[in-house]
Amino acid sequence: MRPEPKTEAEFEREFRRAGLPLLTEDYSASEDIFNRAVPLLGLVLVGEVLGPLNKSFSTLGNIAAVVAAMGLMLVALGLMNRFRGRPFFSLPRRVGRPELAAFVIVPALLPGIISGHWGIAASTALFNLGLLVLILGVVGFGVISIVGWALSRLLDELSRSLGLLVKAVPLLMIFSLILFLTPELWQVFSQLPDASLFLLIGLFMLLGSSFLIARIPNEVADLEKEAGAGGPPLKPRQRFNVGLVLFVSQSLQVLLVALAVAVFFVIFGLLTIDADTITNWTTHPADVLFQFRLAGREAQMTRELLKVAGAIASFTGLYFAISMLTDDLYRREFLSRITDEMKQTFVRRVAYLKLLGKTG
Repeated sequence: MRPEPKTEAEFEREFRRAGLPLLTEDYSASEDIFNRAVPLLGLVLVGEVLGPLNKSFSTLGNIAAVVAAMGLMLVALGLMNRFRGRPFFSLPRRVGRPELAAFVIVPALLPGIISGHWGIAASTALFNLGLLVLILGVVGFGVISIVGWALSRLLDELSRSLGLLVKAVPLLMIFSLILFLTPELWQVFSQLPDASLFLLIGLFMLLGSSFLIARIPNEVADLEKEAGAGGPPLKPRQRFNVGLVLFVSQSLQVLLVALAVAVFFVIFGLLTIDADTITNWTTHPADVLFQFRLAGREAQMTRELLKVAGAIASFTGLYFAISMLTDDLYRREFLSRITDEMKQTFVRRVAYLKLLGKTG
């Protein structure tokens, strides 16, 4: 157990480790998110100075294009500094909305203005915008901390998830096992293009995520009521952060269950179904990726086996996500563990607010 934090900075580090950085009071996107990303943003800008390069230009012409891009970038930075009341040649100390807008727009204009590559300009703008959204999610909402927290409990979560799977969907597993041995299933999925199979799996994942998200607001409200430790109500952004922790935790369980089911059916298929059987079922030669000795027989890993196992696993994950939504016993078992782990963070939030003089 970590020692009790004593200072504001120690409390805020504790919140970030728990995947709840938004419990920090006066949390600012400029100061707490994008200011930390300035080195990365600067590196991206340096690379995007090369955007105006054009194969139709001579070597000297390309050098001139890069120099012009650097000049325009520096002028834009200087004008931004003057707009913010800073010296023309200075590094931004605070990354606000004007700086973020300039990061998206200015590098995108360079290949368009200098080389006439407006397609590259649009791609640059979309890339920079996507990068800012990624930074906002990863840094701002503690996604890395949340994933780290979840991965540190990987084996425990797997054992709990499989135990809950046995309780929640035993009939589905029996049905899947029988279905796995039917030629019709192999005929459908063996002829399915890889892109279509990925789209199908993505659809199951989207549906499963929708079922999980549907209950998140109620879960956050219940968790705040039960584990709030008498502190003041959470702000909307803090509720979102708590909900994200719950969503990632539950999604990890669904993913682990789906992966475990996929591995089971791959091993089961290697032990029971060979390439000749698949050929008879699908009426076309099996696509054998490799083969090896397993349990005294020649096991053959086929593309068809991977497709069928992946399809069944994704459907099982969807069914498990629905069970998580409707099974009250599961929800009590799972949420009680999350509540116990978050309770200490909520208790420390009260102490943190007292330290800041923001309680009562």
